[in-house]
Amino acid sequence: MNFTPTLLAVALAFVTLSRATLAADLARTIDHDYEAPAPGSYTLPVVKPAPDGEVLDAGGRPMRLRELTRGRVTVMSFIYTRCTAVKACPYATGVLMQLHRLSAEDRELAKNLRLVSMSFDPDSDTPARMAAYSAFAGSGNSASEWHFLTARSQTELQPILDTYGQAVDRRRNPNDPQGPLYHTLRVYLIDREGRIRNIYSSSTLDLRLVLADVKTLMLEQKTPTKK
Repeated sequence: MNFTPTLLAVALAFVTLSRATLAADLARTIDHDYEAPAPGSYTLPVVKPAPDGEVLDAGGRPMRLRELTRGRVTVMSFIYTRCTAVKACPYATGVLMQLHRLSAEDRELAKNLRLVSMSFDPDSDTPARMAAYSAFAGSGNSASEWHFLTARSQTELQPILDTYGQAVDRRRNPNDPQGPLYHTLRVYLIDREGRIRNIYSSSTLDLRLVLADVKTLMLEQKTPTKK
């Protein structure tokens, strides 16, 4: 499989971040210098229902986004494959990669977790390109689901971005080394009923916190929250 220089740079960036996280063994860092909460020791508020929309999977098959935001605890990241800003898309993908790897060693986590990487650059991020990007995530039947999505057009994508509150703008310099699009990093935690329960930014996207939040929602299966 052939990869463009940008894809290769992104891959190397989030693989490096992923390995660094593994080496830290879920320990506190300079950026996240706190003790992560114990799963189930707190509750997460319902932010709002997770919006729906028409998307394409990495095989080019049309589907509704709601098909991937129900039934499991979902961690969904908005990305674009041309992004090389270290604390943006590569960082978010690195965190999802770590969740994916951790789930391969935890049967309950693998059974209850779903990961989604959704592109907001449909003109460039075709299904084929998303399939190439997904190759960096690795594979393994024992790990959780990980879906890589795009949209048929900007027209079909925009309502999804608007309802999720994902801001995206074009940079003045299309050849900016960080990529042609400027965006706020947003990663969404969605419960089994399709409700957003947390929204992580570049400053709060900590693997330890996301993992604790995921497991907290998994525990709600035994003790359901009130709607």
